[in-house]
Amino acid sequence: MDSRMLTWMMKAAVVWSLLRLSAPQNPAPEGVLNCCEGDVLFLVDSSGSVTYYEHARILSFLSELLLPFSLGKDQVRVGLLQVGTNPRLEFGFDRYSTQSGLQGALKTIRPLRGDTNTVEALKMAKDWVLRPRIPDGAQESLPRVLVWLTDGIKPGDVIGPMAELREEGVAVLVVSTGHSNYKVLREVVSPPVENHLHFVHIDDMSIITKDLRDAIIEIIRAERLHVREVSTNSANLHWRAVLSGLEGSYKIHLGEVSTGGGGSGGGTGTSPSTGGNPYQRLVQPAESNSIRLTGLKPDTTYSVSLFPESTGLTFNTLSTTFTTKPEVVSPAVVTVSDSGQSSVRVSWGPLQPQTVTSYYIEYSALPGGSLQTVTVDRTQNSTLLRNLQPGTTYLVTVTARHASGKDKAMSVKVCTQEVTPALADLQLTTVGSDSVQVDWKSSADGLRGYWLTWEAQEISVPAQRSSLYLPPDSLSTRLTHLPPSARVCVSPIYQTARGDGLCCTAQFHSDASVYGFQS
Repeated sequence: MDSRMLTWMMKAAVVWSLLRLSAPQNPAPEGVLNCCEGDVLFLVDSSGSVTYYEHARILSFLSELLLPFSLGKDQVRVGLLQVGTNPRLEFGFDRYSTQSGLQGALKTIRPLRGDTNTVEALKMAKDWVLRPRIPDGAQESLPRVLVWLTDGIKPGDVIGPMAELREEGVAVLVVSTGHSNYKVLREVVSPPVENHLHFVHIDDMSIITKDLRDAIIEIIRAERLHVREVSTNSANLHWRAVLSGLEGSYKIHLGEVSTGGGGSGGGTGTSPSTGGNPYQRLVQPAESNSIRLTGLKPDTTYSVSLFPESTGLTFNTLSTTFTTKPEVVSPAVVTVSDSGQSSVRVSWGPLQPQTVTSYYIEYSALPGGSLQTVTVDRTQNSTLLRNLQPGTTYLVTVTARHASGKDKAMSVKVCTQEVTPALADLQLTTVGSDSVQVDWKSSADGLRGYWLTWEAQEISVPAQRSSLYLPPDSLSTRLTHLPPSARVCVSPIYQTARGDGLCCTAQFHSDASVYGFQS
């Protein structure tokens, strides 16, 4: 066969392939439109080991694979990077937002030829294409997928670069039209290998179209229906506004999964998603993206389905389930704080002013103490119990009186603090014949000061009591001109009263009859 005949046959093959590429496409498979959100980059081997015919077949395969997807910023973005001696980005993620534009671009791509410089192509993919993309209001980046189409011949040292992409969250899928380097290709794909690695003859690529498309969908499937802020009787339903700027509305079906029932305000019906149980029908305008679901039952599983509807357009039905929180009836918890010698604070929760009319607190000393009570408002979640006995255990019961007529009570034991002496170690040291140095120690906080008294103990000395106030930072003083036998007492002064004190007697060998003090 001469070179002219070979050239003619190659051109004929390319023309035949391109004609096939432009042939009418199959309609979009059900469940693919508006199913997904993410970035998919195709790494296409167009080096010298890939013939013109094989290159055209690969592009035809991609055309059929991508046709069902909705494209755009809030849908699926597609890029294509060709591998040759000098890899080239044919188009990036922001280039095409319509199928007509993408399909037209696939028809005009020509192979690069040359060496299989896959490593350089992967650098381009990592640095310029497969960067994380976080949508507005989201916390996580959208899924990213790299689909490598190769003949498996001399792929280069790709294990390391592919591993870096996977570590950064990129899912790697491989389609090989040859049967070499299975070990390398198996190592670079993301698990599960059986879904993400395909070996297929160039003329039979259509047989893996559905499997590969399903694998991509599984990775980039958009979780557009979210249930948030779930309480015992309500929840917020959020979705992506696919009808924004269009004529139409969202139909919402809400029903219990396990038992019959339903809400009101939007009509009722039965739905397979709720197991045949009645469901509530709601309608939201096209520009909306959320709704507050109210009137729900506590600890109940619900199924909710969203039906976007717009004339002339088809959208997927989105469904999810959620379970409301169990009902918590106050008081669910009772705690104790600020325990002192004669008081203690009791707190409870949660506050439920919508259902509780008041709180009734009972307390008594154990064992067998008299019962005392106090009633507080429904908006109050604590109270201070006063005039308790020091070093005593009390049983405290908090009862919530609900508007329904039912009461719920919870009890707790509390202990007041032991009484500790405010003063300790009173010492009198005689100084000369009629003076004494008075020293003491204090272990109480919050004292207002000290009260000192002294008086003669002998009958021969006229009875006379003297007293002296000292500030709280004083722990000593000197008394002078005391009688031969004087009794000295020091008492703590609290905020409301004078406490018990300590007393000692000073003995002198003196006949002094005049006495006083010196601080």
